[in-house]
Amino acid sequence: MTEPGRGAGHSRRIVTGPVGAWAAFAVVHVVLGAINLLDAVHLPFGDVVNVYRFWMDWARDTGVLVGIDTTWVYPVGALLPMGAAYLLGSEAYGVVWLAMVTALDALAFGALLRRSPAAAWWWVAFLAALGPIAVARLDAVTAPLAILGLLALERRPVVAGVLLALGAWIKVWPAAVLAAALVGVRRRLHLLAGALGLSAAILAAALVAGSGANVLGFVVEQGSRGLQVEAPVSALWLWQAVLGLAGSRIYYDTDILTYQVFGPGAFETAAVMTPLLVLAVAAVGLVAARGLRRGVEPGALLVPLTLALVTTLIVVNKVGSPQFVGWLAAPVILGLVAGQRALGAPAVPVLGIAVLTQIVYPWAYGPLIGADPLPAAVLTARNLGLVALLVLAVTALWRLPAAHSHPATTVPADPALTKET
Repeated sequence: MTEPGRGAGHSRRIVTGPVGAWAAFAVVHVVLGAINLLDAVHLPFGDVVNVYRFWMDWARDTGVLVGIDTTWVYPVGALLPMGAAYLLGSEAYGVVWLAMVTALDALAFGALLRRSPAAAWWWVAFLAALGPIAVARLDAVTAPLAILGLLALERRPVVAGVLLALGAWIKVWPAAVLAAALVGVRRRLHLLAGALGLSAAILAAALVAGSGANVLGFVVEQGSRGLQVEAPVSALWLWQAVLGLAGSRIYYDTDILTYQVFGPGAFETAAVMTPLLVLAVAAVGLVAARGLRRGVEPGALLVPLTLALVTTLIVVNKVGSPQFVGWLAAPVILGLVAGQRALGAPAVPVLGIAVLTQIVYPWAYGPLIGADPLPAAVLTARNLGLVALLVLAVTALWRLPAAHSHPATTVPADPALTKET
C-alpha cells in the first residue's frame, strides 16, 4: 500500500515534471490554435489565412511569387514557412500553419526541458500570456528558431549560426540575437560561418529563381511605412486622435495592410525613425564596446546585450505589431538558462507586457482603432513597460563589472552533448 505522503509527492512530480510540462504545452497550443481558427470576430488569424495564404494562392494562379517577381515587405526567406503551410493546399492552410508552428515550438520546448525546466515553464506561460498572436504570425516561426539557436551557441556554433540566420531571413529581428552572439561567444568564427553559409544559400536560390534586386526589396518597403498605431513613437498622435486634437486620426493603410496614425509631424517622424533605429542599435553596440574595453568578459555581455538589442528593435521602431513582443522570449529564456537570478529578472515584467499586449490585440483592437481611451491607456502602459525594459537592459549592460570581479556568463552546455563519443 502506497504511503499517502509518497503518493502525493509522486503526483506532484508528474504535474511539475516533464509530463505536466508537456501537458501544459499541449493545452496552451490547442487553446491558442482553437481561438485562431474559430474567432471570426477579432480575426487574430487574419494575416495567416487572409494575407499569407493569398500570396500563395496568387503564386499558384498567376505564377507571380512575392519576393521573387515583386518587391515584398518581408525577407525572401519568409516564403519558406508560407510555402510549407501550403503543402496540403489552400483549404488546409490555417491548420497546417498551426501544426508547423506547434512542431517548431515542440522542438524548442523539448530542448529547454533538458536544459532548464524553469525556462520551459516560463515560455509556456509567456505564450499563454501573449495569446493567439503567439502562433499566428511569421514571428511564431522565428521565435523557436532563435531559442534553438541560442541553446546551440556553446556546443554547436555552426548550427546556431544557421538557425539564427534562417530566422533573420524570415523576419530580420534574429539578426540582433546573432550580432549579440558574435560578441559574446568564444567560437564566433564558427557561428559566422554557419550564418554566412545559410545566407549565401538563400541569396543564391533567390537569384537563380530570378529575384534580382527584389531579394533586398524588403529594406525599401519597410523604410517607406508610416507610424503604426501600436508603436511607442505613435503615442502622441494616438492620444491626439483619442482627444480629437490637431486633426490627428487613425487610418487603415491599404498598401501595408495595417492601421497607422496621421497628424501634424507624423509623416516627418516616420521618415526619421529608420535612421534613428540604426543609430539606437549602434549606441547599444557602443555600450557593449565600452564594456569590452573595460575588461568585461565577452560571455558576460551575451544576455544583457541580446535583451538590449531586441528591445531596441521594438521600442525605437515605427512598426509596433503585437507579435513583436514575442521576440522578448529569446533573451529572457537565455537569462533563465544561464541560471543567474539577476539575468532572469526581466522574466516577470515581460509576462506583464505580454498580457497587456494580448488585451490590446486581439480583444480590444476594434475599440483601439476607434480611438477609445481605455485600450489606448492599456497600450500606453504596455509601451511604457517596453521602454522601462530597454532602460533596464542598457543599464545592466553599462554596469557589467570587469572580468576580475565577475565570472563570464555563458549558456550552460547541454549535458547530453558534452559526453565523450
